Amino acid sequence: MAQGCSDAGFCTMGAMRPNQKFSDKLNFKIRTIEYTSYAGVTDFKFNNSKIYDYFLSQIIDANIGISNKSTIQIKLPINTTIGNITNVTGLSDLSLSGTTNIMSNRKWSLNTTLGFKIPLGQPNRSSSDGKPLPMYYQPTLGTYDVIAGLSISSTKWLIATGFQSPLTHNENKFTWAPWNKTSDSAKINVYPRSNALKRGYDIMLRIERNFRFSKWNTYIGLLPIYRLKKDEFLNPKSNKYETVEGSNGLAMTLLIGGGYKITIHSCIKILVGTRVVKRKNNADGLSRLAVTSISYEYTF
Repeated sequence: MAQGCSDAGFCTMGAMRPNQKFSDKLNFKIRTIEYTSYAGVTDFKFNNSKIYDYFLSQIIDANIGISNKSTIQIKLPINTTIGNITNVTGLSDLSLSGTTNIMSNRKWSLNTTLGFKIPLGQPNRSSSDGKPLPMYYQPTLGTYDVIAGLSISSTKWLIATGFQSPLTHNENKFTWAPWNKTSDSAKINVYPRSNALKRGYDIMLRIERNFRFSKWNTYIGLLPIYRLKKDEFLNPKSNKYETVEGSNGLAMTLLIGGGYKITIHSCIKILVGTRVVKRKNNADGLSRLAVTSISYEYTF
């Protein structure tokens, strides 16, 4: 869960996940179900001050072992935005991935993941009087995405990298024009235009140091995500795509987390993230100033 990534999904899929368990007797043929409650906040400059939007997610994450070396992950969030314009709640996007252990020994493990993100709707929510809402107020990104990743882990370290590419544009309708001459016209301009948005593609790197004990663990890490290509939106006046300036480049988050093993079958995990580097514009609505989450995992 982090800046530029938590809703897009790939930094919490398979081999790219934080706080991965390591054992020299690796056995993927287990099943886990995890419930996560997530909260985040983002900020915008407005009239020489700042305004904030708040985000909540309830996430069900199931991992099903299909062999001693392979597992399938299914993840589904319900997202809520509490913002300066309105409040919105809805189903987000379904994430499906498969992870396979390529090599492992007593000191390290090498895993790879291939996955997809499937929209369960389109980001075309509107205000009560019918004006299109920015992507920050949409529960879904509305695109089919392909995701690939690779990680190497040990008892102390996790290094992971991943790539995510949208395969389609979405059906968002947000531009500034419908909001002109309304009481929210000034505030709405802090959100980048995203009509028929084409998101750029991302690469990520996770570097994490873990400290493990018999019942609990803690870790600290960095999560840089680089958008290789600028986002594009369709200008309805010219009917041509234009780039969203400042939507490419680096976003990075500092992460601190930990876990406690309640029983042999269950554990509780926490995660806190804070922004280190911010992109200027995030037309997809994924920017976060800070995030926190708490999870309960059951293994069977």
